Amino acid sequence: MIQIEAVGTIRSRWGEGPIWWQGAIYYVDIEGHHVHRFDPANGAERSWEIGQRVGTVVPRESGGLVIAGDHGLFFLDEETGALSPIADPESDKPDNRFNDGKCSPDGRFFAGTISLVKKNGDARLYRLDPDLSLHEAFGPVTNSNGIAWSADGSRVFYIDTPRKEVLVFDYEGGHLRNMRGCISTAHIESSPDGLAMDADGNLWIAFCHGACVICFSPETGEELRRVELPCLETTACAFGGADLTDLYVTTGIHRSVVEEHAGRLFVIRGLGVRGLPANAFAG
Repeated sequence: MIQIEAVGTIRSRWGEGPIWWQGAIYYVDIEGHHVHRFDPANGAERSWEIGQRVGTVVPRESGGLVIAGDHGLFFLDEETGALSPIADPESDKPDNRFNDGKCSPDGRFFAGTISLVKKNGDARLYRLDPDLSLHEAFGPVTNSNGIAWSADGSRVFYIDTPRKEVLVFDYEGGHLRNMRGCISTAHIESSPDGLAMDADGNLWIAFCHGACVICFSPETGEELRRVELPCLETTACAFGGADLTDLYVTTGIHRSVVEEHAGRLFVIRGLGVRGLPANAFAG
C-alpha cells in the first residue's frame, strides 16, 4: 500500500533537486537561496544559506558539495558553509541561472541553465569535468531540467521542459551522442520537471503544475503509473532510504493557490520499486 507523507519541518519557497547521499536527502530551495539536508533516521535538518538562487546540489567524492545557481558553479563546504567559485559560463546573461543537474557514473557534473524570460534556445547544458574544466554538453535549450543515467551508464535521459518530451542520448566519456526522443508528455497539461531512474529501467518524472509524479517506460514511452500529491508544484524526485525504495519529492508554493503542505518535502513509500545509487563529483 502506498503511503505519502510530508517530512521534516522546512517549507521551501521552491524546493528542487533532491539527491540521496550517505543516509540523508539533500535538496535546494531555489527562491529561498538555501541548500537543505534531511536525515530520516532522526529527523535532523540542516540548512546552508547560499546568498543566491541555487538550482541544484550534488555531493563531492572528496567531501563537501557542489552547487549551481545564479552566479555559476561553486564548491560548498558543509562544515563552514563557505562557497568557492568554480566557473560562471553565462555571466553575461542576467536573465539566466543554473537549474537542475546531476553527476554521471564516471564522476562528471552535468548542470543546465534556464532562461527566466523564456527566451527560446538561450540556455545550455554544461559538463564540469573532474579537472574543473567546463564544457558545453548540449544546446540550445530553454529550460534545462531533469537528467539521469541508465544503470550501465550507457544512456542518459534529459528534459528540456518546453519540448514536453524526454530525450535520450548514448553516453560515453562525457559526450552525449545520437539524440532521440523516447517519451512524449505533450498530452499532459503540466510541465515535465525533475526525474529519477529506478532499477527496472523506468523513469519517474515530477510534473510542475501537475500535482503528480508519473512513471514511464523509456523503451515504449508508455505511462506505467501515476501518484498524485497534495501540491500542484511537484518539482523533482529521488529514490532514497537504506534500500532506495522510498521516493522523495520536492515541491514549491503556487503563486495564487493556497495549499496546506506546499513547499514541503514528501516521501512516497510502498511503491515496490528500488532506485539507483546517486553519483558524486570526482573532482
